[in-house]
Amino acid sequence: MTASAYAWQSVRAEALRRIRTREWPPGAMIPKEAEIAQELGCARATVNRALRDLAEAGYLDRRRKGGTRVTETPVRRAVFDIAIVRHEVEQSGASYGYTLLEDRTERLPDHLAATLDQPRGTRWRRVIALHSAGKRPFCLEDRWLNPDMVPKERADFAASSANEWLVRNVPFTGGELSFQARKADTALASRLGCARGSAVFGVERITRTDDAAVTAVTLTYAPGYRLTTTLG
Repeated sequence: MTASAYAWQSVRAEALRRIRTREWPPGAMIPKEAEIAQELGCARATVNRALRDLAEAGYLDRRRKGGTRVTETPVRRAVFDIAIVRHEVEQSGASYGYTLLEDRTERLPDHLAATLDQPRGTRWRRVIALHSAGKRPFCLEDRWLNPDMVPKERADFAASSANEWLVRNVPFTGGELSFQARKADTALASRLGCARGSAVFGVERITRTDDAAVTAVTLTYAPGYRLTTTLG
């Protein structure tokens, strides 16, 4: 069998078969990548890609210098795509609207600079925009952008959102995601067209490339928003 005979998806399928049939039982150490590559007649990098995907799906536990084991209790992980807010609105059947409220350079708050691995006092681009559904506010986007990756001369958000531009132009390799429910203060209530103290839903997200953080955003949705995702 030639080195190109197995694509990484085929290696993944074979490894998953061995896990499910208990050829590789829960908790067991699996063969080394080089051994699997030799057995299947493929490159070690192909095996690495397949096993990394299975680890991300919760089937394998990979430890640096500690080998790879089958997890005792495989955990399936929910995968969240970064949605384009305009698509969310249009898919609901409403007409989409967008208003840029602020676009300026500001000093990162100290807690955020630390989270983003930036020196204290670093200045990033801050963009605040309102997305609407029909004539009603839908989502307030409050976003910090790494100016080295999203300079003003390259990305103008007067007519189209940073959310949409980033999804289309800046690939990301990882990040953090959190959700929270909170009460709208006076300023937020004014922008979302709701009563002060209304319960609103917020999503805080940081996205990164291999080299640096790209953006940190808080998306706050008007009362009545419902988050829906799928389990794969």
